[in-house]
Amino acid sequence: MNLNKIFKNAFLVVIFGLVITACATKKSVKTTTETSTTTKAAETQKADPIEKLDALMQGDVYVGSDTVGELASGVPDRVFFATNETILTTASRETLRKQAAWLRQNSDVTVVVEGHADERGTREYNLALGERRANAAKDYLMTYGVSSDRIKVLSYGKERPVDSGSNPLSWSKNRRSVTVKAN
Repeated sequence: MNLNKIFKNAFLVVIFGLVITACATKKSVKTTTETSTTTKAAETQKADPIEKLDALMQGDVYVGSDTVGELASGVPDRVFFATNETILTTASRETLRKQAAWLRQNSDVTVVVEGHADERGTREYNLALGERRANAAKDYLMTYGVSSDRIKVLSYGKERPVDSGSNPLSWSKNRRSVTVKAN
């Protein structure tokens, strides 16, 4: 009787696993009768929205440049962060190194590092997160020789979105730190 119960439970687990696997399998349908080259050309011009999203984001960090301004010629003004994170990405560190080099050459310039967050979360949480992001950028600039007296920190939280959309791409554009000339 115990053996029968064990087989019954094992059978149910296997069936459940197959059902879950079948539901999670992505099915794609391809037609084999495509004869028109114009159809293929139209398909290559129409990029898959997911591919576009992947080209602009690494994980959930924005890597595009359409919202990026310049602190100075050839020096981007902003860095982007992952959701609920203050850790600088490799691209962010490279941008901040360029900013630090420019600031060292222009010792009379002071800056404000603005911290921003996406629309999700409470106002208070996002203000604190924006401040931590701005401080992360400030600390990195200071490690490359920029005096803390020349860098002020200001958090806007979710109050100043650069993209007002409510989707992953918009959110990734809004999770940022922006370095602005103060004088």
